[in-house]
Parts: sequence; C-alpha cells; structure tokens
Amino acid sequence: MKVAVLGAGVIGVASAWYLGRAGHEVTVVDRQPEPALETSYANGGQISVSHAVPWANPAAPLQILRWLGRADAPLKFRPRADLHQWLWGMRFLLECLPARTRDNTRRILALARASIAALQALRVELGVAYHQQARGILSVYTERRALDDALSHLDLLRAGNIRCEPRTAEECVAIEPALQGARVRLAGGIYAPDDESGDAHVFTRALAAENARRGVRFLFGHTVERLLVEGGRVAGAQLAAPERGARRLTADAYVVALGSWSPLLTRPAGIDLPVYPVKGYSVTLPVRVEDEAPHVSLTDEAHKIVFSRLGDCLRVAGTAELAGYDARVDGVRCAAILERVFALFPRAGDRAQASQWAGLRPATPGNVPLIGATRYPNLFLNTGHGTLGWTLACGSGLALAEIVSGRSPDVDFVFGRTA
Repeated sequence: MKVAVLGAGVIGVASAWYLGRAGHEVTVVDRQPEPALETSYANGGQISVSHAVPWANPAAPLQILRWLGRADAPLKFRPRADLHQWLWGMRFLLECLPARTRDNTRRILALARASIAALQALRVELGVAYHQQARGILSVYTERRALDDALSHLDLLRAGNIRCEPRTAEECVAIEPALQGARVRLAGGIYAPDDESGDAHVFTRALAAENARRGVRFLFGHTVERLLVEGGRVAGAQLAAPERGARRLTADAYVVALGSWSPLLTRPAGIDLPVYPVKGYSVTLPVRVEDEAPHVSLTDEAHKIVFSRLGDCLRVAGTAELAGYDARVDGVRCAAILERVFALFPRAGDRAQASQWAGLRPATPGNVPLIGATRYPNLFLNTGHGTLGWTLACGSGLALAEIVSGRSPDVDFVFGRTA
C-alpha cells in the first residue's frame, strides 16, 4: 500500500520506518529542508518512561495559581483571542481530576514501556548512535512538599513495572557528584535507573537516512496545505513548494504527524483534534574538559527543567508556555533557565557560548497522544505527544504501522477512532 506520512519529525520518521518495514511504499512530506528541524530539534533529550504522570494532575491547578504573574514561571498562560486555547485550557483542568490522572498515567506508561523496548531493539538492529546514555534519570526536589507529592505517585508507576527509587539528598549526590555544590538545597530525589537520554535530532536524521536507503521517499521543502476529501475518503494532499507551485500527492493512506500543526490540517476536513501548541525552551552549552556538568540526566522538579549530557554539550530544557503558534525565543525565559543551571552547577559549561531555542510541543489536555484511525477510512493520526514525543516515538510508530496494516497493536493503550 502507498502511504503518505505528513511530517518528518521524530514521530513521522519513526512512523515511516515501521510502515516501510511492514512492506508499505512510504513517502514522507515536510516543509523543512531536512528532518527534525522543528520540535524534535533541540528538546530535553530524556527518554523518560518514569515521567508518565502528566502535567494535568491534581496538584497542577494550585501550582499554576502560585506561578501567575511570574515571567519565569514553569507554566505560563498567555491569553489570546483563540477559542481553541480556552477550550484546551478547560479540558486540561478536567484532566486534573484524580481518576483522569490515574487513567492517563496508565495509558502513557503502557505506551512508554513498549516504546523504549522498540528503541532499544532498533538501536541494536541498526547500530545507530545518538549520544545515548543508559544511566537512568534522577529527579531532584528542593521542596519537601513537592517531593512528598511525587512520592504519592510511585505506587501507580510501580504498578506499571517502572522502577522508581526514593533517594536522600546524599544519595542523589552519590548518583550525580556534580550536585555536590547544591547539596544544601536538596530535599531528596527519585531515581529511575531504567530511563535513558539521547539526542532526538541526531537520532531522527540517522533513521531518516536509513529510511531513504531502504526506499522511503522524502519530499522536503513541501508544505501540506490541505487534505482533499472526496467520497468519504482522503483523495489526496495538496502541497505547495516555493518556486514549484501547488501539487497533489496521492496515496492509499495518509498519516498526520505534523505535531502542533496537525489540527490546522484536519479541522477543515471536519476533524477537530484536542491538540494545542505548548512552547518549550532549551539552552545548549558547550562543555569543556575543566567543566563540572552533570553526566546523569536530571530533572529539576521545582523549575520543571531537565538536563541531558549530549556528547560534549549540556542540553537544558523545559518550561511550558501557552502562547499559540508563536515560536519566537523569549530571552527572559532562557535567561531564567541559565540562572538555574549555574545556581545548581556553577561550572556547568561555557555560558558565553550558550545557544537558545524554542519549539512547540503538540499537547493534548491529558498528555495522551492521538494514535489510530479517524472517520475517514484511509486517514490516520500520530500526534499530540506533548512533552513525551522522544520517549514515545518508536512505540507510537510501531503501533501506527500495525493499525495501518489492519492489525491490533500489542499494547494496553486505547488506539481509538477520532471523530
């Protein structure tokens, strides 16, 4: 079957890989000149199965109220005259109910476990290198109340066969000695030894190259303008490319993997996806031999930022901002991330050479991605992964390929039909 995958981020490229392996003839379309140049470009680098508890949880509304008015707030809401933003926000509050949080966590956990297993198998099969580390993820807490709240979720994670181990401040320093200077700030931590980290951009480029070697066709520099619906099916996708004009791409099946832009494509076709862009920021610092940057991937829960060592660089990413489709870098937000970096790690890297970046995460209110069929029999979704796109990419792509091939994925996840 001919399958068109719309989007060449980590989700789209992983989807193309598994579709091609299933025997389909695959074409991938993206408006950028290369793969993984948007949300997959400079994310936090964590493959964090242990972070399955979504931002929408019972503690979130009070946290958000405390952060109101702070320019450097970990979660910032910039109101816009956008009905979709307000509807998304109301659904986010609904997903904070305890029962919804438990259900969403279980679903994310199931997919995340399958995804990390698929990534590990793919790594062995292809020998692909992407600055990966399998040292686990250490979440550190500077407030006892936040640590106690996180500990209350451990039973749910452990029920999903996730190893999460409470650690004292001294034990946190033993796991990551670079924390020694911040020892007096720490209330404790939680260590997930089976989690990993790596560069999603490097991985996606390598997998795209392997896809191309195996016959997957890539159409870069082509914007997907709209879906062409005829007779209750998608009959094509209208593409536009500078200096080439419009063209029509036809296939037997279509996969929407356009991240935050997915609802803009599906809405005119009558499919209103509950996906909204949540902007995240990152800074990347070169690490010199004399620097004392962490090696173990860390999560600073107080500031909602993550640290990952990627080769000779330190990637620090986080925060969430609901500001529509504005992907501009806010210097205040990046400066706040840098201040926190050097408060915890005074010799983390070359501050003067730090690069800044912002990307739009495609988030559903409960952080559960949309994977599977739609009202059109030949249109499929693989989008809405929020903060966990890198974590869930391989599992999502594998499941999507099974669904397109007419099989049921072997994952305890609701691959529901989207209206």
